[in-house]
Amino acid sequence: MKIPSILPTLLFATGAVLSFSQPAQAQTLIQVTGIQLEPTPNGLKVIVETAQGNTPQAFIIPSGETVDIQLLDSQLNLPDKQSFQVENPVDGIASVTVTQGEANTVQVTIVGTQGSPQVELVPSPLGVVLDLRPSSTTVTPEEPTEEIDIIATTEANENDYIVEDATTATFTDTPLRDIPQSIQVIPEQIIEDQQVIRLDEALRNVSGVVQGNTFGGTQDEFIIRGFTSTSGNLLLDGFRLPNSGTTFRETATLERIEVLKGPAGVLFGFVEPGGVINLITKKPLPEPYYDAQLQIGSFAFFRPTFDLSGPLTEDKSLLYRLMFGYETEDGFREFDQGVNRFYITPVVSWKPSDQTEILFDLSFIDDERPFDRGIINNVNFNIPEVPVNRIFGEPDDKSEVEEFSIGYRLNHEFNENWEIQNNFRYISSFNFNYRAEPLYDADEFGNLSRNFRSNDAYEENFNLQTRLIGKVATGPVDHTLLFGFDAFRETFWQQQNRLPVGLTPSINLFDPQYNVIPRPFLSELTTRLFFFRNRTDYVGLYLQDQVTITDNLKLLLNGRVDIATQENKSRETGEETVNGDSDFTPRVGIVYQPIEPVSLYASYSESFVPNGSTRADGTFLPPEEGRQYEIGIRTELNEGRVVLNLAAYDITKSNVATDDPLNPGFSIPTGEIRSQGIEFDVIGRILPGWNIIASYAYTDARITEDNDPERVGLRVGYVPYSAASLWTTYTIQSGNLEGLGFGAGFFYIGDRIDGFIPSVFLSSYTRVDAAIYYRRKNWQAEVNFKNLFNDYYIESGFYEPGAPFNVIGSFSIQF
Repeated sequence: MKIPSILPTLLFATGAVLSFSQPAQAQTLIQVTGIQLEPTPNGLKVIVETAQGNTPQAFIIPSGETVDIQLLDSQLNLPDKQSFQVENPVDGIASVTVTQGEANTVQVTIVGTQGSPQVELVPSPLGVVLDLRPSSTTVTPEEPTEEIDIIATTEANENDYIVEDATTATFTDTPLRDIPQSIQVIPEQIIEDQQVIRLDEALRNVSGVVQGNTFGGTQDEFIIRGFTSTSGNLLLDGFRLPNSGTTFRETATLERIEVLKGPAGVLFGFVEPGGVINLITKKPLPEPYYDAQLQIGSFAFFRPTFDLSGPLTEDKSLLYRLMFGYETEDGFREFDQGVNRFYITPVVSWKPSDQTEILFDLSFIDDERPFDRGIINNVNFNIPEVPVNRIFGEPDDKSEVEEFSIGYRLNHEFNENWEIQNNFRYISSFNFNYRAEPLYDADEFGNLSRNFRSNDAYEENFNLQTRLIGKVATGPVDHTLLFGFDAFRETFWQQQNRLPVGLTPSINLFDPQYNVIPRPFLSELTTRLFFFRNRTDYVGLYLQDQVTITDNLKLLLNGRVDIATQENKSRETGEETVNGDSDFTPRVGIVYQPIEPVSLYASYSESFVPNGSTRADGTFLPPEEGRQYEIGIRTELNEGRVVLNLAAYDITKSNVATDDPLNPGFSIPTGEIRSQGIEFDVIGRILPGWNIIASYAYTDARITEDNDPERVGLRVGYVPYSAASLWTTYTIQSGNLEGLGFGAGFFYIGDRIDGFIPSVFLSSYTRVDAAIYYRRKNWQAEVNFKNLFNDYYIESGFYEPGAPFNVIGSFSIQF
């Protein structure tokens, strides 16, 4: 572990920054986190949502047809954008604009069509509400009105779980209620409330998403609507992440997680038809912000993280954000070494003009941890009754990963209707592991064969994206057009060497003996299983039209053409195979809103995946094709504070690649898989201080066609029929205990079958978690209790056990 050796220097430097920050920066700025517009019989309400239960002072400054409302000591911190603007929201109001002003102010500008609108400040549990009344006779004072203190209410807004817009479904800032496809968003607040360390802990809140095979507990893999996310379905800011030779994603850098379900190939190229998971990272802030957090917990868990941001120039045209952290943990399994992980993510944004902004980011992750195949079944294909900490490899089995990425995102607005985006990212990832691999042949006495093997993998990705977005009208019909082009190259090298058969000592499941022989040198692993290089190139052209026929009737139309080429070369023989594919994938959807808070939708979409999997003989499998039909209803309750989504879908994928049980690391085609299901999600705030997120999914995913008739009708591995979750928190809103809160929830996974041996069932389980926290304006402390009842359960593929009861405590402070 080379990079973490600089950690003391970084910690010292961070401490120096915090210690010598300017006195003026000690003032806590009020975060403006959301803007909502609500028509009223007399005009319009502008709801300015603030965080942490604080409310600012305000100046109202009328001038001509314009009213400026300046919120003092405030900072605009909207999700994925730095300003807010809506034109002609109601009759009499030409526009509503919210921007970051000078001297730590947020400026709300209201422009009337026939004079300056009347503005009344109304206390609200959501934050600051501006009640607007259009008027042609409004008197315009020459001087600003007196300073107004907005009275704080008893409701804190710091735990709002609602995110109104998302970009993953359309590449535009589209309200969730206008998207004809199921999409769920996990905001940063949930990541914080549940003390999420790994991505799977956040995604268990989303219906239809379960954990897959994590390759010995070393990387993320998920199954969405019955389909494994192995072909670019995990994204970082819209860019494809490596499929192999990679590591766990870093959650401390995330602003939110967007999960779009169903085929998404019309925007992201070849991806599995179950859906995509898009990780949205934090952006630089226009005001100084310093956050330090320390988490400690069971199994010697230790994780300090730092988040620094602010302007680099006086005019705030150049901003930065620096996020870094370190993680160590012994773990609950019997390994000699634990987790050692370091990450650093610097980001710089430059805005040379009001129309142009470019963001540069870089990321480095160094991750070392045990390679752990979990609890292996015995000869009767049952999970043996052994202690949860027992391993069947060797105590010094390990995995090492280094990942580096660099890129930029450029946005230029030609005018108020047209803009262009150009994005690029390069990612490289190196993975090495050396383990005593347990095999599937334990005898009746529990003796299990093993094989020493090493695996070297290296993946390199280049991704270029260009999008032109414009707004036009054809008579009364409005269109938001998207023209896109992307190009992608992925190169993957891998070799695996093994100790010759019979030289690795077996192990007994019930009386294991470790270190029977010294670990062989790598040069002694003379049996080479494979040594190859795969390269995939593709280009895609796509078009999207978001059609607003009426205010309550909207269409979404997409079409995409992909051209892909794959090369597979054996590094031993030099033999090379080339595969080329192309296809057209459409998507069409409709949204009808019979009343304001209800959206009814239906959609059809397709996917196309040039099969990156190979047979054991090195040849490519035929391309995979998928199609989905989906209907759903999305509704808002409690004045938009609670959102419910109910969806039903039918997905069919042909030419399916599955793991080859006789040749791990290779695949075989099994014909066709069909997944049908119903999903329900609810998220929001029931009462002041009381938040909830819950989900339920029924998924029937099974093989419908196969060259082996005995496999037809079998369920897809690791996919439960039923899965459910519930998490809720309550924060005391006033009095001496204001800021004290409690959280609790459960996560249920039903019975699943083994992905390799269909006769083996993994039992259902319910895990219960709880939390207690105390939050003040610029600091908070929290303790989370995970697996409260110490249940034993198998979490994912290869029988990886879930952690027993454990505790994580954290303390964070912001400047």
